[in-house]
Amino acid sequence: MHYYKNNKIVNFSILVHKIIKMFEIKTSKLLKTIMRDYFTGMQTSNKPIAWCTSVGPAELLRSFGFEVYFPENHGALLGATRKAGDYIPNAAKIGYSSDICSYLTADVGAYMQKTSPLMKHYGLSGVPKPDFIVYNTNQCREVQDWFTYFAKEFSCPIFGILPPRHVDEVNIEDIKNVSKQFKSLIPYCENITKNKFDIDRFRETLGMSKDAVELWKKSLETSKNTPSPFSFFDATIHMGPIVVLRGTDIAKTYYKTLFAELSDYVTARKGFLEKESSRIYWEGMPIWGRLRYMSDLFIQNNSAVVASTYCNSWVFDDFDKKNPFESSALAYTSIFINRSEKAKLEIMKKLVKEYKIGGVIFHDAKTCFNNSNASFGMPGRLKKDTGVETLIIEGDLCDLRFFSEEQTTIKIETLLEQLTIY
Repeated sequence: MHYYKNNKIVNFSILVHKIIKMFEIKTSKLLKTIMRDYFTGMQTSNKPIAWCTSVGPAELLRSFGFEVYFPENHGALLGATRKAGDYIPNAAKIGYSSDICSYLTADVGAYMQKTSPLMKHYGLSGVPKPDFIVYNTNQCREVQDWFTYFAKEFSCPIFGILPPRHVDEVNIEDIKNVSKQFKSLIPYCENITKNKFDIDRFRETLGMSKDAVELWKKSLETSKNTPSPFSFFDATIHMGPIVVLRGTDIAKTYYKTLFAELSDYVTARKGFLEKESSRIYWEGMPIWGRLRYMSDLFIQNNSAVVASTYCNSWVFDDFDKKNPFESSALAYTSIFINRSEKAKLEIMKKLVKEYKIGGVIFHDAKTCFNNSNASFGMPGRLKKDTGVETLIIEGDLCDLRFFSEEQTTIKIETLLEQLTIY
């Protein structure tokens, strides 16, 4: 099947316009403006720039006045524009294996080639030069190697947060550990920005994140309704501000607007499908270079992909501006990817029930084993405990050499034929 009319590269921030055809989410226009202003603003700003992992202490950095840039977001952009495959071989030439994170290899490879989609889409000279680099290994160890490479390239200071990994529950000692590491970040920030730490400013930025997170969560939860107004494929695009603009009023305003629009659709009983023959949960990373194909495939089968582990990973219920260090330490350590198999299974069971899911698709991303959960029997355990059908598909977040459109189509359509709506 041919899902792309041509091979033209599409701007990541406007992909949402072309993914769901049943109706357009009007807030997409605001999204395009916000993402453009975010990227171009870093080029014109006089503020120092901090690079940060996507689930890292962005609020603390912003409280010091940093502009915050997220290389993982750039990796997703490289995947969505289907340019990652052009750059990954560059990283391989200097010793980076094709088996490791394709965000990393695509990003390093693009840097080596002195290019970025940001240049074409926003007129930037390239990725912003960092004054400081901060990572948190709550997602994977690859970010440590990835960010260390760039710290050497740009000769800038780097700071790493190393939380406990794969926990059942985050305990008091874990929170103390990570809080202490967050506090150890303060002297670095003060030295670089020349601004003294202000606990009230930190509380303010965390409070803005909390407000945005709650609105993002409510937006996702509109998909509990039938028909659903918001698909997983919509959410992967609309999650942009909750990743790159946490700790700002811009993110809060954006999700207030998005939630209001989605709520109107719920009231009007308007969904991206007129009739849902099945409801699907997507487990794992998106296949960024095939979002359109995937969306079309499910729509043509009247199947609604309404919930995901990935998009819910930016719902931080534990943020509390009264206890900014402890609550952010708890929130960033208890994310899904950093939990044990036992804890992950319970989280998935809860979402399956809440979203009335009939089938779960596990994406086994070949270069992201940290965020692939099909290797240790979870699909079978989930089916046994909930009765939902499960399917494993092979692919990757950026490296399309691991993905077969034909095989994936056959697998998914076979699953959908088995399902009936609840």
